[in-house]
Amino acid sequence: MSNLFPENQPNRAKKYSSLKYALAIIDTAYLGAALFVFTAFGFSKALGTLLFNFTGNYYAVIPLYLLVASVSYYIVSFPLNFYSSYILEHKFGLSRQTVCDWCKDQVKGGIVYYVITLILIALFYWVLNHFTGGWWWIISIAWIFFSLILSRLAPIIIIPLFFKYRKLSSDSLKEKILNLAEKMKVKILDVFEIDFSKKTLKANAAFVGMGKTKRVILADTLKDKYSDDEIAVILAHEFAHYKLRHLFKLILLNSLVTILTFYFIFKTSGVVLSFFGFSSLSDVAALPVVMMYLVAFGIITQPFQNFISRRLERDADRTALSVTGLKEAFVSMMEKLSAQNLADRSPHPVIKFFFFDHPPIDERINMAKNQGRSL
Repeated sequence: MSNLFPENQPNRAKKYSSLKYALAIIDTAYLGAALFVFTAFGFSKALGTLLFNFTGNYYAVIPLYLLVASVSYYIVSFPLNFYSSYILEHKFGLSRQTVCDWCKDQVKGGIVYYVITLILIALFYWVLNHFTGGWWWIISIAWIFFSLILSRLAPIIIIPLFFKYRKLSSDSLKEKILNLAEKMKVKILDVFEIDFSKKTLKANAAFVGMGKTKRVILADTLKDKYSDDEIAVILAHEFAHYKLRHLFKLILLNSLVTILTFYFIFKTSGVVLSFFGFSSLSDVAALPVVMMYLVAFGIITQPFQNFISRRLERDADRTALSVTGLKEAFVSMMEKLSAQNLADRSPHPVIKFFFFDHPPIDERINMAKNQGRSL
């Protein structure tokens, strides 16, 4: 591993992680402040009025309002975005993207974000205008259903926009993965590798999709530097999530948060709307008020969701070790992955509480060493 990663990697990882935490906090605060200023100083209302006078159609205002507001926010937040996603990644030697490639990904990501957000916002206003009494639970169900559709379509529509798929080139590794999936009673379409190395030096693997789109995806940065056993134990962890029905549990958790969020908006939005000079949520110009609710609820509920997620991740680690018995491969994989991705191996408890949806690396390694091969 010393040939792959510099000796000062732990210090670099701490510094990189600290900057990422700080930037995440700044980004959230910046978004909240921008929404408040945009609404409180009348910019949102002026934009809504201008667009309605231009189109004369309520539902035509929605896509135009979202486009103008999104582009405006992207422009004012560009320095922070460019630093966090381009300069910082290059500073720590994690990115291989040119500025041109980065810009292309920003455009594609922006289009995907706009289309998805427009569908959700259009659903919100349609339901709001047709079900004035119980709109909060109807829109909750609609958003949850859309998220499930998106999870199913992401591997075949969204991921290929940013990475190129190809069938896994190693027949022996593919056979090992398919045998592991069969052993854990997980059905998959196929095993693919994607060209991570064109953009980043980080490594990752995933089991994505739902139903007939379920597939294993390996980053080429992982496939080329990790042993077959190390990759197998990574995927055993991913398969364990399905075996233990973690996806279903996370869907229930996210659904509960969505329902509570909209119910809270339903019960309290009258006072908040009057503060900003609006009479109804159905006013498109009041959209930033809804966004402020979503940001606030995200901050409040994220630590709880992270806590649940960490428990599920520990269960998946234990199951992966139990099924494969590859304790040494698990430990060496974690060591490599933490160094390659500049992960914070042992964060402060406060940082762990707010930011970590997986157990820190050192905790996962200690668990594996204590669990042993005798499961």
